[in-house]
Amino acid sequence: MLQKHKLFAIALTAILHAALYLLAFEHFASLLDRSSKRISEPTVLIALDLEREPPVQPIKAEPILTETRQAIPDDQRAFMAAPPAPTAQDWVFASNYTNKNSKGYRYFWGQQVRSMMGTAYEGTDEGMVRFRVEIAPDGKLTRLETLWATSSKAEQLARRAVITMPALPPTPTGKPLVFERTIRFTAFESEAEPSYKDDCEPEPVGFRNPFAWDGRSHQENSTSASLTSTASPLEAERSQALGAQAMADCLRQLPQDTIEAEEERAKRMMARWRWK
Repeated sequence: MLQKHKLFAIALTAILHAALYLLAFEHFASLLDRSSKRISEPTVLIALDLEREPPVQPIKAEPILTETRQAIPDDQRAFMAAPPAPTAQDWVFASNYTNKNSKGYRYFWGQQVRSMMGTAYEGTDEGMVRFRVEIAPDGKLTRLETLWATSSKAEQLARRAVITMPALPPTPTGKPLVFERTIRFTAFESEAEPSYKDDCEPEPVGFRNPFAWDGRSHQENSTSASLTSTASPLEAERSQALGAQAMADCLRQLPQDTIEAEEERAKRMMARWRWK
């Protein structure tokens, strides 16, 4: 009886081992079949060359279009008409006005020159020119020096006007009159009439640095001496107010400050600037 049980156990063990081997063999066969299928499928490989830069397309140079400028007619350009020449009444006032280095005489001299230069049109001929002028006591021109000019045409017209200028009245002080004057020959700017209201007031003293040294004079060592330095004689003269008699003579020369005078001045400005 015991012998039968041993044989049955051995047979059962053999059957189980055979079943296990069979299952392992089928599993191993299925793995081989899958791997063969994977290898047999076509594989597409894409190679990316990240280091290689795309070719640069050359930039085509566009042709430069040259614009040919044609001469613009005068009626289509901006312009500034020449101011009217000073009247006989203006020259009477200028020949008697001694304040501010004959301020009225210098202004009307420039207006006379500009009136003889004609109309200024927008373009390459417009510009400015600055002269150093010396006029003899009898009103004759003795010196004309060009300091600078921005237009050869403007300088040419201004010099021609000075040479052909009519006889001028004597200078107000009876001495040679030396001054500098800028003549504007432009289409967008015109010099306005000067104001004479403050000509009798003392001129303010210009700023003078107390610590500046010219390199020649004696240099003060103390700071307090530099701070208490006096102004030049010219500055002191300018800062002083006029005396009673000098103030009376100065005020007598000033133009009348009336409503009628302001109206005449406004009319002249409207005519010059073509205001409506």
